[in-house]
Amino acid sequence: MNSTVHALFPGFSKDLLEEMEHEAVFQTVESGTIMMRTGQYIKSTVLVLAGQIKIYRQDDDGGEFFMYYLQPGQACAISMICATRNQKSQIMAKVTEDAELMMIPLPLMDQWMMKHRSWYEFVIETYRSRFEEVLEVIDSIAFRAMDERLEFYLNRHREACGCNELKLSHQEIANDLSTSREVISRLLKKMEQRGWVKLHRNQIELIK
Repeated sequence: MNSTVHALFPGFSKDLLEEMEHEAVFQTVESGTIMMRTGQYIKSTVLVLAGQIKIYRQDDDGGEFFMYYLQPGQACAISMICATRNQKSQIMAKVTEDAELMMIPLPLMDQWMMKHRSWYEFVIETYRSRFEEVLEVIDSIAFRAMDERLEFYLNRHREACGCNELKLSHQEIANDLSTSREVISRLLKKMEQRGWVKLHRNQIELIK
């Protein structure tokens, strides 16, 4: 496992990798599993070794808004912040592809921030990259019409999977963008007419 962690997190020092090998908890989680719920206390930080996790923000009525994906070699900045301050989670995390995860218990995270420069730098970089990604989402909501938001959303999924065939239903997209399925279907149909996409059952092929 140490070689896998080193390949995904090349900035980690040898001493840090050795501690991870002995202290971290490694888990295999099936697709569809809810890893974290809104309002739940976080007891560890999650690093992704394989698979994919989808991060949502929920409103008071249970509505969901897609924020970003966690890919191999990444960690959730929001969970780090909540864990270090012993706060309840403000997000929901759902595994969308069978995942291999490394769980870092809260006490270790605090110790490593002081003890390992490579861990400190990784945490700061995680904060920075996620902050920039959340800003992009905010810009999408605040300054773009729904058709532009949909295009932005589809391109983010293409980048996440590295493919042009997206296994997404119209209802799933509508949920993620906090709109109706009818609106999404109408916009996707327009995109198809323009030659930007091809629509299949529960799958969208990106052409543009």
